[in-house]
Amino acid sequence: MTDSEPPLAPDDLAQRLTEVFALVGPLYRRVQRKVEEAAPIEGLSVGVRAVLDLLREHGPMTVPQMGRTQALSRQFVQRMVNDAAAGQLVEIVPNPAHQRSSLIRLTDDGRAAIDAALAREQDLLRRVDGSLTDADVTACVRVLSRMLDLFDNVDVD
Repeated sequence: MTDSEPPLAPDDLAQRLTEVFALVGPLYRRVQRKVEEAAPIEGLSVGVRAVLDLLREHGPMTVPQMGRTQALSRQFVQRMVNDAAAGQLVEIVPNPAHQRSSLIRLTDDGRAAIDAALAREQDLLRRVDGSLTDADVTACVRVLSRMLDLFDNVDVD
């Protein structure tokens, strides 16, 4: 938004954000398919990849912390952690802050797997066509972050 551009009225904003939803859903599903197609390369399912990415970004976390961060059930995250542990991509270590909730951390193999997946994704993203600017991407991140905040903090009637 520039200084000369006023904010959208709520009804207009809702209509424009509906356009965003119409794009985010198909984009998410296409990315999931691409990750799954590439799974044999690193041996990562979408769920395991998400766990590894969280741990790469935030460091060791508990299963409940990962579930809250991704708005996923603790049970689903635990299954993904178990799959990652079976592949020796993560390890379960004692949590000095909480005796019953262990920390999950990346192993060297896990870090190598997520780094390889991210490098491949970066190679693909370099092919995005268009003359996008840093301001365009900043605005996109800002809009999506605001939408995420709304759904994290509001009860839908």
